[in-house]
Amino acid sequence: MRILLILVGALSVAGCNSASLDYHLDNAYEQYNAGNCDKAMLELSQAERRSRSRSYVQPEISLLRGQCLERENLYIDAAQTYQFIIGRYPSSEYAYRARARLDTLQQLGHKVNEPAKVSAAPL
Repeated sequence: MRILLILVGALSVAGCNSASLDYHLDNAYEQYNAGNCDKAMLELSQAERRSRSRSYVQPEISLLRGQCLERENLYIDAAQTYQFIIGRYPSSEYAYRARARLDTLQQLGHKVNEPAKVSAAPL
């Protein structure tokens, strides 16, 4: 009986962490859509802290962070964030989106520096 209670408790804590990650990520999108990048960045930081065991969420967090940086006219920082995604998660959907954002920045005349030096994440 004691083992069952410990197992149920452990599973509920893991579920709460996942719900907390989703909560912060959803709030980040809401704040971004409302034009409040400061609060979106705070929510992204909180989501990132809760996603350490779920590395598949990192490119999504980074892409939204890059979009906030763009919105705040921090184009070089946004470009480096996109280059990080491309270098670290080259086959993800978010790398494709990051390449599109970099192309857009270049077309708008913003100088995009050399690619950031990163290594691919293990699968």
